[in-house]
Amino acid sequence: MHLTDIQIRDPFIVPIPEEGVYYLYGTTDTNAWSGPGGGFDAYVSRDLAMWDGPLPVFRPEAGFWGTENFWAPEMHRYRGRCYLFASFTAPGACRGTQVLVADGPRGPFRPHSDGPLTPREWECLDGTLHVDDAGVPWLVFCHEWVQIGDGGMCLLRLSDDLSRAVSAPVTLFHATEAPWVARLDHPTLPGGYVTDGPFLHRTADGTLCMLWSSLGPAGYALGVAHSASGHVTGPWTQDATPLFAADGGHGMLLRTFAGQLTLTLHRPNQTPHERAVLLPVAEAGGTLRVQE
Repeated sequence: MHLTDIQIRDPFIVPIPEEGVYYLYGTTDTNAWSGPGGGFDAYVSRDLAMWDGPLPVFRPEAGFWGTENFWAPEMHRYRGRCYLFASFTAPGACRGTQVLVADGPRGPFRPHSDGPLTPREWECLDGTLHVDDAGVPWLVFCHEWVQIGDGGMCLLRLSDDLSRAVSAPVTLFHATEAPWVARLDHPTLPGGYVTDGPFLHRTADGTLCMLWSSLGPAGYALGVAHSASGHVTGPWTQDATPLFAADGGHGMLLRTFAGQLTLTLHRPNQTPHERAVLLPVAEAGGTLRVQE
């Protein structure tokens, strides 16, 4: 099948060189907004054009704490194993990022952390793994606008085995620090400013960039922030305009087997029409630009 055949939000593509294939993960429940969460599926391709699947990589076992909104799984290879960072919620519990683990990219993934790594009293989502130059693992995640109004991008240090947080959370920046961010007028909640989908990338000149999403003037959009120190702790500054502004976001970067830096994101942002899109990207002047 083609990407146009696959309904998916929050696409995350991992090249596996020893297999010569790419794995596509993402939010794959038909309705990710309500009802019980079914799990996560993956798709496999040799050329990023034709895809096989779905492969069931995670199905919740009896007693798993999350029951709804199975969102944004990211697969990270770390110290010989595969870890899935994903967001879940349940009635009476705050949304949070849980870590799952498997011996290979096809799973099956099972719980690794004891519930969410993010603060239990915070509404959080979209945790991503960043390992710094010293080998220290960090969780970058979003403190949701539904709880605090001006959504936050936050940071926790993780234990070496990724099973728990070993520091208090700190806020790196808020949504309104980016000049392109617009207010979300929600039909049932007070309006606020969204932070979604962080992903970290170091450019060839050493600049540490963060892709992240919010609402812009033309709808869902993806912007870029830069760490002035070159470390995940920042301070972070924002590009004045989005990298992608046309009703698409929650993106990440991969390098193809041919060496092309490539952005994948979902667009449009309306269920059930979301599809993964691939766009070539170039590094320029310490930031990123989508190639025409």
